[in-house]
Amino acid sequence: MPDHGMHMETTAPAPARILVVEDEEALLFTVAHNLAKEGYDVVTASRGDDGLRLARERRPDLILLDVMLPGVDGIQVTRLLRRDTDVPIIMMTALAGERDRVAGLDIGADDYITKPFGMRELLARVRALLRRSSHPAQAEPDDPAHITSGDLTIDTARREVTRGGESVILKPKEYDLLLFFVQHRGRIFTREQILNRVWGDDFDGGARTVDVHVRWLRQKIEGDPAQPTRLRTARGSGYLFEG
Repeated sequence: MPDHGMHMETTAPAPARILVVEDEEALLFTVAHNLAKEGYDVVTASRGDDGLRLARERRPDLILLDVMLPGVDGIQVTRLLRRDTDVPIIMMTALAGERDRVAGLDIGADDYITKPFGMRELLARVRALLRRSSHPAQAEPDDPAHITSGDLTIDTARREVTRGGESVILKPKEYDLLLFFVQHRGRIFTREQILNRVWGDDFDGGARTVDVHVRWLRQKIEGDPAQPTRLRTARGSGYLFEG
């Protein structure tokens, strides 16, 4: 007798799409080749303006972005993308100075890697950032659906924040950081502890990343970011949230 049972077909999840924007042809080929070998769907561009267009058209899951690019440089590409997307961005830079690295973080990059770099290190950073972006920090299971601090309210189910009844637009990592602080209000955490708890112990970026994100948060949740009353600096130690 014919089998009339219902057969469920399962399909493998689509591979993560990675956009590589690099004007050095040999490096672009090498990076793209190694990413493809790892099973990623790779899109490439050798100019900043082309990379910006492809980022908007192809909606990658992660972008590897050179800083020095023809057309539009990587800093400007990042700044423009951050107006409408939170796609993870790893800056590839030959500039080794801390000020240059922080400049990328300041305008929204998630990580950076300094040239010349090994493919193993690059692939590890890609895996770590994709993992963090697909599994953002969540509220504790016994947390209430809404957490309040003065006029600040966090809806943990929707991952939404309001201040005085008005919506506060936060990037995913800004939200994760705020939720962490509010859940541990009154406790001082060092930058290293914050990195481990919010970014994960496999994050290779420096502690300056915390300072950048704290500054962004203060601009959105403090009445006077220069004189914060909620997210305060513990001099010589780190940060704490009061309220």
